[in-house]
Amino acid sequence: MSLLVEVFVREPDGKIRILDVPDDVYRSGGFESWRTTVWGHEFVRGLGARLLPLLAEDDLYVEAVDVPELLREVALLRTRLDAVAHGTDRPRTVEEHRHQIDTRLRIIEESAHKALAIGGGVLIW
Repeated sequence: MSLLVEVFVREPDGKIRILDVPDDVYRSGGFESWRTTVWGHEFVRGLGARLLPLLAEDDLYVEAVDVPELLREVALLRTRLDAVAHGTDRPRTVEEHRHQIDTRLRIIEESAHKALAIGGGVLIW
């Protein structure tokens, strides 16, 4: 299974409404195992990530007010991409792992920018 990255808005009653995306848009935030082997890995936590490591325990709801923090966290991990690829568990070569992490960070970043533009949040589940 794969983690999905979604953009949502809060309705007046507090419920979330996930925005539709075209079927051909790739929305993967990584493999389900990445909850602990990448995003929740101690190495990522040690870099100062605070939001993505929450995936180790549950789905991640980043409310609109916290989307800028998510973008900062993604930027932090992108600047340390080689270190993240080396420092986290991987079933592939470091180069393949780096590429997979980079792709997933780009997806999260694009979703966060969409959320920021509409005053919405990001759900990774």
